[in-house]
Amino acid sequence: MEETHDETTGNGAAPSETAAPEAPSAPPAEAPRQAPRAGAQPGNVRLDTSNLKSTYCNVCNATSTREEVVLNFGLNQDWDQQNADMSVQLHHRIILSPFAAKRLQSILGQLIGEHEKRYGKLE
Repeated sequence: MEETHDETTGNGAAPSETAAPEAPSAPPAEAPRQAPRAGAQPGNVRLDTSNLKSTYCNVCNATSTREEVVLNFGLNQDWDQQNADMSVQLHHRIILSPFAAKRLQSILGQLIGEHEKRYGKLE
């Protein structure tokens, strides 16, 4: 069985593909520390950002099967029009295991909670 969830957001400003919004989290070259797993040695994770590209997306679509979760990210080209039809250009597809998707859910939940504490509840 396949589950689908669509979410479209926009802030009324013209979308761009230049830089991602600032993230007030950990330094860019080091991931946050997590408790080590049993038998694992604690240490730092170094992230190689030399090939990292940032793209603005205002549309996300998610589907899942038993073995994977697929996230599609794109750009709503008709953000300033009042049409019933919407033209979305997909730019990225991320495929995760359900376990990785669950970790992502936890990270995003924590991030949104922190955002709402700083800037107010998202409606």
